[in-house]
Amino acid sequence: MRTPKTLLPCLPLLALTLASCSTAEPAADSAADTPTASSSAPAPLGDGHGTLEGSTEVAEPQLHLMTLDVEGRVDLLDLADGTTTALGQVPEVSDTVTDGRYLFASSATTGAMTVIDSGMWTWDHEDHFHYYNGESRTIGTVEGEGEAVVTSGSSTTGVYFPDSGKGSVLDNDALARGELSVRAELSIDPHPGMLVPLADVTLLTRPGTDGIAASVQAHDREGEPIDGAIADCVDARGTITTSVGVVIGCDDGALLVTLDDGDITYERIPYPAGTSAPKATEFRAREGRPTVAAVAGDHGAWLLDTRERSWQLVPTDVPLLQVSAVDDREGHVVALAEDGRVLVLTAGTGGTIASTEPLLPQTLTDPALLAGAELTVDQQRAYLNAPAEQTLFEIDFADSGRIARSFDTGTVPAHLAEVGR
Repeated sequence: MRTPKTLLPCLPLLALTLASCSTAEPAADSAADTPTASSSAPAPLGDGHGTLEGSTEVAEPQLHLMTLDVEGRVDLLDLADGTTTALGQVPEVSDTVTDGRYLFASSATTGAMTVIDSGMWTWDHEDHFHYYNGESRTIGTVEGEGEAVVTSGSSTTGVYFPDSGKGSVLDNDALARGELSVRAELSIDPHPGMLVPLADVTLLTRPGTDGIAASVQAHDREGEPIDGAIADCVDARGTITTSVGVVIGCDDGALLVTLDDGDITYERIPYPAGTSAPKATEFRAREGRPTVAAVAGDHGAWLLDTRERSWQLVPTDVPLLQVSAVDDREGHVVALAEDGRVLVLTAGTGGTIASTEPLLPQTLTDPALLAGAELTVDQQRAYLNAPAEQTLFEIDFADSGRIARSFDTGTVPAHLAEVGR
């Protein structure tokens, strides 16, 4: 995933594929965040600028909201003009993940993980970005047992089934061509864990004698374990890729994994001494930024700065359901509170600076619908689906949490993803 920045893009000339383009200045809050060799910078694709046959380069990011309703209907809402396009059906979806282009929809009932291509994407060319519009389509399905855990990387996507311990490494270039291609298959004893891509390396959790993840092992392109590339990580839960490397949550803090010229480095970032706040189990952030956020039980939010290798606890007066770091110049952090309000926090002062009214009072009374509520952020806005209210909210977190727009869906938007970024 790459987050669109405010840039002057390279524009297409007479619909010809670009072979080169001028350099645009990065946005003010993106300085020093060009991916290094240790991060998951995009692999070459098409002509090296992200162009694919059938796609069109455009001047701006094609931001859309993709929703799945309780019956499995998939809709794509264009944030530029408010129009909605139906994309088809995916039945019995229990969880969704996005990398900013694809939606990975998993079913705990059927064991199927379906890949839907939004047809909208942003290409990170290190010092500037390219924006594309292509065909929206369902690519295919990976079959397994139980609900899949999906983790996207730069060149591959990891699909892991905890119920069976089996995992598949999907080739992202093939996905871009509309094909499902498995680069490698891995297997371990069944356990709650994950399969995490890092460039051409894949990280797989390994269970201990108690059936809980105890360590992380790196595997090569063919899926073979790399000698010595293993690190302890007890009760591994939650992962995210930043501009620095891959983060995996462990019982005693975070494990930061980087790759530089083929060398894998594991760094442990322990929680602050004396903390009583519960551990982080799910990380969220604006795509590619170094600072990420996680719920700290009923204490508030954890912020993890992977560049500085440090944690910060941001207390709140109400427990949080979700929290995401914008990591802009102002240090905005956006959270969904237990009472249904969206809070705007700041890393600078460590407090709440704004809040909305409760946005999903009906959804809060339905645990099944609440499980699919998703708060996602980009550089300028936050988005939230309120399934029972049949509404999508666009929130300007920089303007005191103002509700910039709301969209009536006409269906129950059980799952939400922002794509085109």
